Amino acid sequence: MFDTRLRPLLAPLLNRAAAALDVPWLSPNRLTGLNLLLGLASAGFAAAQWWFPALIAWVLCRVADGIDGPLARRRAAQPGSTHDAGQGGFWDISADFVVYGATVIGVAVGVTAQFGAPWLPFLLVLFAYYINGSVFLAFSSIAEKNGRQIDDGRSLSFLGGLAEGAETVLVHSLWLLFPAAAWQIALVWAGLVLISAAQRIVAGYRALA
Repeated sequence: MFDTRLRPLLAPLLNRAAAALDVPWLSPNRLTGLNLLLGLASAGFAAAQWWFPALIAWVLCRVADGIDGPLARRRAAQPGSTHDAGQGGFWDISADFVVYGATVIGVAVGVTAQFGAPWLPFLLVLFAYYINGSVFLAFSSIAEKNGRQIDDGRSLSFLGGLAEGAETVLVHSLWLLFPAAAWQIALVWAGLVLISAAQRIVAGYRALA
């Protein structure tokens, strides 16, 4: 919901960070790999009920995810560049899917063990993520074939919705800040993501009509 407004505001800061990190040994794909490792570390810390380390790893994971795209575009603009945007985009979305799923499971394991929280709300979140991911990947593929892709600078065509990247970062952070209330937050979040999935299904169907 807020991604369209936040992206132009964050772009200058992310571009400056990408410029500072533009060193030969740090490629965009390696930065995406760091994002993946930090996300898995956050999931593991959460499962072990180490909530503050999990929060730090999660925030750093999302920062790395925010910078790898600007760094890739910066490298691609350099003369003689061999950077493959398609490969980088595939690696980035693959890492994101692993991170989102792993962190939900990690939090679910941690709060169930520590607080006896029910696991069903987290299962609903995973179900909602599954629908959203399937819808936007299907739309992106078909839109590309039909010449109706959405070009916002990213590798795939993203359909907007109530629950987007900014909201996901916030909710996963709230789980780690307030683990005792994580399952209630997850229940509300699952409902919002399911509404967003319905929005994307309708919007994608209309866009391809």
